[in-house]
Amino acid sequence: MEDGVGSLESSSLLCPSLMVHSPGSIATVRRELMALQQAQRKMRIAHYGRSKTAKFNGKIVPLDSVTISKISEQEAKRCSFITANSDPLYVAYHDEEWGLPVHDDRLLLELLVLSGAQVGSDWTSILRQRQDFRWVLFGTFPMQVAPILKYFNLILLLLQIKRDFGSFDKYLWGFVNYKPICTQYKSCHKIPVKTSKSETISRDMQRRGFRFVGPTVIHSFMQAAGLTNDHLITCHRHIELTRLANHAATIQPIRSSEQKDNKN
Repeated sequence: MEDGVGSLESSSLLCPSLMVHSPGSIATVRRELMALQQAQRKMRIAHYGRSKTAKFNGKIVPLDSVTISKISEQEAKRCSFITANSDPLYVAYHDEEWGLPVHDDRLLLELLVLSGAQVGSDWTSILRQRQDFRWVLFGTFPMQVAPILKYFNLILLLLQIKRDFGSFDKYLWGFVNYKPICTQYKSCHKIPVKTSKSETISRDMQRRGFRFVGPTVIHSFMQAAGLTNDHLITCHRHIELTRLANHAATIQPIRSSEQKDNKN
């Protein structure tokens, strides 16, 4: 087969299964071929971007209707703000971290700082600087002394919370009764930038001396740290994290009863 995009007729030769699965209707075959070409165009855009100067020199691999269905299904499994043009770093963050319940104090501190830093920016840009933030927060290099002073007060406040509550984890998760809030949003436009819960946490943290912890920042932090599951209900991660939350809820009462027995 020649390189490049073939004509409608050559495409039908590449995909004979279209004729098999289209009983006697030329119009049906033509519609399926149009869908095939559109799917192939999406794959080229996803690989090369939307640049007008980009040229597609690869060979076109014939796609049957099953493969096309799988591609569409895979796209629908993620939240709609993840597109074919999304940065792979951002896609991986969505698939592996965003909304996953976090209970490690160091990671909670990191996500709180990142959530504040992404105000006026975007998550992709902040994720690219993530290692730099880690060096500032947890590094020991002399060149990091000046930036560390910026977060020195934050670290002191966290130490006070640890003395009062045992850990930053217990302090934060106490606001949601130690169980993630599972929302049921069907569209990204329905997801709020703040909630009454984020306002409550924000007020309490500000009362304790924290800065740059407005309700919008706190809600973003809650999403990142898994205190709330704001994945769309059509996203595969919403189902996975909901199951995880339900499993944790069944374990928590058992642990509580065991702790009571040990005290007695």
